Amino acid sequence: MKVLFTFPGQGPQYPGMLHQLPEATETQALLAHASKVLGEDVLRLDNEQALASTRAVQLCLLISGVAYSQQLRNADIIPDMSCGLSIGAFAAAVVCGALDFDDALRLVAKRGELMQHAYPSGYGLTAIKGLFQPQVEHIVADIQQQGLPLYLANINGEQQLVVAGREDAMQLAIEQASLQGGGGQQLAVSVPSHCELLKQPAKELFALIEQVSFKRPYCAYLSGSSGRVLWQPQAIADDLAFNMARQVKWYDAMVSAYQRDVRLAIECPPGSVLTRLTKPLMPAGEALSMSQTALETIQMLVQRTLQSR
Repeated sequence: MKVLFTFPGQGPQYPGMLHQLPEATETQALLAHASKVLGEDVLRLDNEQALASTRAVQLCLLISGVAYSQQLRNADIIPDMSCGLSIGAFAAAVVCGALDFDDALRLVAKRGELMQHAYPSGYGLTAIKGLFQPQVEHIVADIQQQGLPLYLANINGEQQLVVAGREDAMQLAIEQASLQGGGGQQLAVSVPSHCELLKQPAKELFALIEQVSFKRPYCAYLSGSSGRVLWQPQAIADDLAFNMARQVKWYDAMVSAYQRDVRLAIECPPGSVLTRLTKPLMPAGEALSMSQTALETIQMLVQRTLQSR
């Protein structure tokens, strides 16, 4: 049986998140190194004002994911597979050894800038709950016929879907979902991710990623966009460059992980969004968040998982 590390996308970030990382020498060294690579104090990225920036949010999520995975490694918890949702894929690529942390910092800083500059305001993501995919697809098609930009962006679960687009289109989607017994809530994401609106920024990021050296990962890299395990460095590079413009298929990814004998999914902070999405898909396994579970408990569950191999 296998262990999976998961890394969230935008949404669960909060002020002070980098200041609350594990108090360890390795963490302080990581923060100092990140500051040196970026040429700025990264501890200034996590205040409330800074987190209004897509760039700051994405850098905070990357650094947090790598720091907490480092804590797990220090406790001799090694993943068999890593997977991230959207920006979380960059932390997953670093943790599995496919991408150097320094390169990830530079690429994520640019990724955040490209996404923010493409749609500085008036766009975003909205979670639609209580409806199945065909129902949401019908709502999206109806709103598109009205000439409004709206797309199905995330398939996180059977009734956990996210749409991307302009604010008026998303509001209309919430209203239509409510009429069908569902509901919706706009997320703390200021860009219309995971749809064709971000094709051009993705192409610009790919041009930069082509200049970066990727390695074959030491553990499986599971794509949150396709639900497929990727081993070839170029395939992982392509996945990272274009995931901002591709639909998220977290449901498919977690089904794939379970079919590949993953029985313990550990979500690195912040938050526990992925844990809630993953838990129902692992009936004979366990999904947990480091934000809500003591390290000693995680160690015990990992040992039990390894013993069942």
